[in-house]
Amino acid sequence: MLRVSGLACARGGMPVLEGLDFAVEPGQALVLRGPNGIGKTTLLRTLAGLQPALAGTIEIDPDQAAYGSHADGVKDALTVEENLRFWAAVYGRDLDQTVFADFDLAPLRRRAAGTLSSGQKRRLGLARLGVIGRKVLFLDEPTISLDTASVALFARFLRDRHLAAGGVAVIATHIDLGLDAPVLELAPFRASASAKGASDEAFL
Repeated sequence: MLRVSGLACARGGMPVLEGLDFAVEPGQALVLRGPNGIGKTTLLRTLAGLQPALAGTIEIDPDQAAYGSHADGVKDALTVEENLRFWAAVYGRDLDQTVFADFDLAPLRRRAAGTLSSGQKRRLGLARLGVIGRKVLFLDEPTISLDTASVALFARFLRDRHLAAGGVAVIATHIDLGLDAPVLELAPFRASASAKGASDEAFL
């Protein structure tokens, strides 16, 4: 489902990671770890096709990939249900009603999104993943603003809905989601000084 070979990626034209080789099979997740600034977000954006790679190959069906960032992507004037119907329609799908239970949104379905707490709004943003039907999810710190119970809801969705159906997830997170997923430490793949120098010369 996702295979990466010899991947190098950059942020603002500066190489940050190089020499990445890994594969994630259907039904599996991969957790990215590393210090702030190491390039987790840059890697996720590169994998999702939102920016070009400096080198290497990414084997993936782009029509099956989705990137989830810190932004919730919520329209405040719409209700919770209207938001989810909007995202389902964007991806040409009917609204899967199970998403309300998966993210504990049933009591909020007629509430305007603009009246939700930050945690409730975050759950609504993550619930988009349950209606768009994409098999490969690239998730950047998805549990920000979530309490312990909501983190458990999200982890259960990933495990019992997404991965159980043969999906793939690559997740940058410092929280243990209980997914029994391998961890990829990015520090050993920090771009070398020679790579950064070569990048500087390219812009001269």
